[in-house]
Order: sequence, then structure tokens, then C-alpha cells
Amino acid sequence: MAVRPVPQDAAASNAARPLSVAFIGNPNTGKSTVFNALSGLTSRIGNFPGVTVEKKVGRVKWEGRAIDLIDLPGTYSLAPRSLDEMVSVDVLLGRRDDVRRPDLVVCIADASNLERNLYLVSQVLDMGLPAILVLNMWDLAEQCGVRVDVAGLSQRLGIPVLTTEAHRRQGLDAVRHAIVTAAQNHSVNSRPRLFPEAFYGECERLTALLERDEDGQPVPLYLRERLLLDVGGYVEKQFARRAAELGPYLAEARQRLAEAGCKVPAIEARIRYQWARGLLDGVATHAERRADSSSDKLDRLLTHRIAGLAIFGLIMFLMFQALYTWAGPFMGWIEALQELLAGGVEAVLPPGALRSLVVDGVIAGVGGVLLFLPQILLLFLFIAVLEDCGYMARAAFLMDKLMTRVGLSGKSFVPLMSSFACAVPGVMATRVIENPRDRMVTILVAPLMSCSARLPVYVLLIGAFIPPVTYAGGWVSLHGLVLFAVSSLGVLVAVPVAWLLKSTLFRGETPPFVMELPSYKWPSLLVVAHRVYDRGRAFVTRAGTLIFATSVVVWAAGYFPGDHSELDRVQAQLESLEPGDERSSALVPLRNELSGRLIADSFLGRLGRTIEPVVRPLGWDWKLGVGVVASFPAREVVIATLGTIYSLGGDVSEQDESLMGAMQAATWPDGRKVYNVPVALSVMVFFALCAQCGATLMVIKRETNSWRWPVFTFCYMTALAYLGALLTYQVGSRWLL
Repeated sequence: MAVRPVPQDAAASNAARPLSVAFIGNPNTGKSTVFNALSGLTSRIGNFPGVTVEKKVGRVKWEGRAIDLIDLPGTYSLAPRSLDEMVSVDVLLGRRDDVRRPDLVVCIADASNLERNLYLVSQVLDMGLPAILVLNMWDLAEQCGVRVDVAGLSQRLGIPVLTTEAHRRQGLDAVRHAIVTAAQNHSVNSRPRLFPEAFYGECERLTALLERDEDGQPVPLYLRERLLLDVGGYVEKQFARRAAELGPYLAEARQRLAEAGCKVPAIEARIRYQWARGLLDGVATHAERRADSSSDKLDRLLTHRIAGLAIFGLIMFLMFQALYTWAGPFMGWIEALQELLAGGVEAVLPPGALRSLVVDGVIAGVGGVLLFLPQILLLFLFIAVLEDCGYMARAAFLMDKLMTRVGLSGKSFVPLMSSFACAVPGVMATRVIENPRDRMVTILVAPLMSCSARLPVYVLLIGAFIPPVTYAGGWVSLHGLVLFAVSSLGVLVAVPVAWLLKSTLFRGETPPFVMELPSYKWPSLLVVAHRVYDRGRAFVTRAGTLIFATSVVVWAAGYFPGDHSELDRVQAQLESLEPGDERSSALVPLRNELSGRLIADSFLGRLGRTIEPVVRPLGWDWKLGVGVVASFPAREVVIATLGTIYSLGGDVSEQDESLMGAMQAATWPDGRKVYNVPVALSVMVFFALCAQCGATLMVIKRETNSWRWPVFTFCYMTALAYLGALLTYQVGSRWLL
């Protein structure tokens, strides 16, 4: 393949700026492993503006030259079907303002599956960009009996070809040198002409119809090719909005191509694979007969329809044990540190607005962010290990048949199951889903899974209002049955919601489930550690700021505009007393009573009274309304809020008998009891379905790169929760009282 140099003056003008290098490859080729190994800890994770696609950019300096490394999403083809899939094409063509067009493209390929991987490489070469080909997992290819003449392949392609074992950090120095050399040469590959001349003739005719792109630049030849090849694809839809006559013209052009023996779209796969086979002929060889490998033997067990599911269930059990139990001590240490810091501030600052802001707003807000971190790190530790060893692809394969029934793929299973521990890491785990529609639907239904934060609400209401009845000789309790029912409610509702979303907002042809089953290998400690670090840092820096801001806003709503001088005076008196002083027995109830009055008169309390007519049909009074509103940052906050409102203090727990007694004794103005079994059930149903978790909504905003989807999630889940609570109370009042 010929290479034409860029003029020297253009090269000189670009010498000062950082080089831009894009990494692209099929899923499961080790692309991200290569990128992480080369970029180290310098990569920044974000989203491309306007889409849900992750943008990972690392700044490095090699051989005295600054280089920006861009990790593009894993893909099998550069034929975009959606806006998210168009990102890689736009980046490579230099059509995005936030990323400069790459000076070089590094194509990562699985050395044992070159023919399939070269399909994507041929599309990259069609763009005319300088490129190098990295044959990764070279050791596994040799074990499979694959032999490749690297020098011969490089000569035929006209680009540098290198081999790596990225998980072992072998071959990376040669890649660094090749990147610097190829990018600094500023050479442009001449495009291979794989298709018949009739095809390129039709592309030229399109030039007159589409003279300029939206930014006033000429339409790239690659996009004109995609217009012809991708029937009903994203590029056609994008350009059809600007040229109404484009649709009929493309239909006529495709008809002419069919008559010339170039039938679209079948021609692309046939020609590109034919090119790949010709390229590899005499260059790559395979063992004539390969004995069953250890991977084959493991697959017979791990993908078995019975044994495979049992093993998968055991792995999921261990993962949830980690999220529920193993994270517990770390979360306890964070809470203890939070209490220690709060105590230190209280010892320095006198009671007042400043101390309340620091303790209840800042420290509580930061603690609310860091409290999720152990679960997130453990979840992504599991995911990183399972991905790097090759098991995650088998898990998705096993669960695909079940998930397909609700319009999702097997890759949605792990994020949804993770959401039972906490929806925050569950939403973040949707990064493993390449299909943008499946990923969005999974994000939007993940908060319906009954996370651990709902448990305190269930325990309080079940313990206070559900009779302690047992069945089957005491083996089965009504308390346990109710807890199981409300915990399972979100799963039952998620099924029709996912189906409805796939049928309306995320309509589209369901892509075939294409899942590469990579060879098994021992996970790399460095790769796993890097992925866990990336995700933990992304959560703290991207979602943490929003969670913190939400916590401070809710604190302000519960603090102002009341006069706290009397409460501050009582609190100061309490703190001046020695432990065991009898005077505290009179001051504590007074402090709790003042706190209850202040929150009732606060903006939060006024909002609760305002919405009382709305929540009255659910059987709730304004105090319950305030508890629900105050629990927006985190559901479990409702316990402390109710404790404050009922003048018991904010340090009560879900098993506090005084709180249960206060709720059981609460009455309406006419003397009727506020709480009964139907009310308790309606509250539990509401919390099972509502979006009372600011952290989850903030993470959804960050993951989708838009406020539209967290607002949509809050609205649809709140509507579901209200309707469910209304139906529960109205039916329960008729049948249970």
C-alpha cells in the first residue's frame, strides 16, 4: 500500500502540538488493556458531549513528544447505527470539536482471529489515516497453533505490524516507539480500493448532491460510502434531514449497483472478508488439527445449561456476599471516621448555623459519597477479574436467553443484580454493555431493584405494624414473607417497564447477540487494579460532587428559616454537662421537642404540609410526607427525619422501640390512628418503587451525559410508586381493616 507524505511546512506547523493517537479494536482483543498499560494512571474518564459513550484520554510523553491517547469504544465495524456508534467515526474523521482528528490510529487485533479482526482494520484504512496494527495476545495465538509472518503482513498492508502480550506487559516498548515514529512522520495511507469501480462512481455522484457537511466542510468520502452501504443506517438518517431528495436517490443508486453486480449491503462483508483472506494467504497459518484445549474443556462445564448456571449462581452469590457483608467493615470505618470528624467540629464550633452546615451538610455530604466507595470498588474488582480471565463473556452467554425475553441482552444481568446491593455501582456497571439502547434501558430500570438502603424502612414498618405470625411450625414468618414480597416487587415491575421502554423510547431492530468467547487466562493484577482505580476515581470525582451538593441543599431546606437560638442554647447546656448529670434527662426531651418544631416550620416542613393533600389518599399525614421528601438524598434518612419530627432525636434506628411507639400512637386531628397495616404497606410499596436516592440520579446524569434521563427516571418511578402505594392503601383499607 502506497504512502504519501504530508508537505513539510504542514508537518512543521504541527510539531509543537501534542500528537493525537486513537486506539480501536474489536471487543475482547485486549484493547483497553493495551491502552491502560500505555497511558498508566494519566487517563481521564468522561463522556463525549451529547452521547453516553465513554471518553478516555491519556496524556503521555514519549521520546520528548507529548501524545494524547484516545481509547475508542470496542466495535466490530465502523458502520454506525446510532448516535453513540457514530462517535468513533466522527473522531476518526475529525468531525468532533472536543477531540482533534488523530494523527495515528492504533488497531488492536486478536492474533488468533486475524481474518475477523481485519474487517475493522480495512474500514480504518478506508479513512486514509496513518495506522499501525498491534497483534495482541500473541502467546495465546501461538498456543492455538497460529503462525503469522509479521514482516510479510506488514509489507502487504503497508503499515507497521507489531506483536504484544499486554497482560504480561510484553512488546509495549516497541509499540511506544512505533507510535512516535509513525505519528511524527505525518504520512497518510492511500485508501485501498476494495470495491468495484461502479461503487466509487456512485460515491462521486453523491458529491454533487451533498456538497458540504453541517460545518461547511466537504462530506468525507467514507461517509458517502456509508450512505450507500448502510441501508437505513444512522448516516443516511442524519443526511436525509438536510436533503429530502437523498432517500429516493440512494434507492436508485443501490438499484444501479445491484444491476452492476454490486448488491448492497451484502457486497461489503463479501469484499472485506475476501480481502482479508487474500491478505493472510501464505502469511498466516493454523494448525491443521487442534486438540481440545483447557479452554474447550472449561467451556463444556461453564457454558453447560445446568452446571454452568449453577456455577454462575455461586459466583453471583459470592459477589453479593462481598457487596453486602465484606463491604460492611469498610463502610463502618467510614461512618466511624465521619462521626469522629463531626465530634471534632462540635468540640471546636459552638452550636449554630455554621456548625450545622459543616456537620450535617458538609461532613454528612462527603460521608454520603465515600460510604458507597467500598461497594463500588468490590463490585468492579469482581467485574474486572471476571472480564480479564474471560468468564464474563460466558456469563452473558448463559443469561442471554432469559434477558432476551424482556428485550435486553445477557450483559444486562450483572448490572441489574448488582443493583440489589446498591444502584450506584449497578448503573456504573452498565459500561460492559456495548449496545447503547440496551445500556440505556438497563440504566433506567436498575434503580427498581430493591437495594440495601431500603431495608431500614422495611424493618421499621414491618416490626411496628405487621403481626408476628408464623407458619409451618415456626419455619416461615409473616415478617419474612412481607420482606420478601416488597424486596421482589421492583423485579416484577422492571420486566414490563423494560419491555415498554424497548417498545417506545428505545425502539429499534434488536441486534444479534454477538459475544466473543476469549481464551481463559490468569487475570493481570495491574490491569485489575487499574480498572478498579479508574472506576473508584470516576465515581468520587464525577458523581460525588453532585451527591455532595444535593446533601447540602436538603440540609438547608431542613434548617432554614427557623430561629435556632433556643435550640442552640439548650444544646450548649447539654454539652457543658458532665456525663451522667441528672439535668440532661430534662434537657434532652426539650432539645428533641425544639428540633421537631424547627423542622416542622422549615422549608422542608412547609413543603410537607403543602403536599399533604397529595399524599392523603395514600393514608399519609404531613409528617410522613416530610420524611419522604427529606429522604431524597438517601432513603434511610427517613428514619432520622421521623425521629426528629416525633421529638425523639435524629439518632434513632429502624429498631428503636420509642420510634415505633410514637408512630403507633400518632393520630389525625379527629383522633384516628395515622398508621395501620394498609398505611405501612403503602409506604413500603412507595419506597420499593420510588427514586428516593439522589446518588443514583446523579450517577445516571453522569453516565448518560444528560439531565433528561435522571429527571425521566425520577418522574416515572415516582409516578409508579404513587400509583402502587395508592392501590395498596385503598385495596388494603377495604380488605385488611
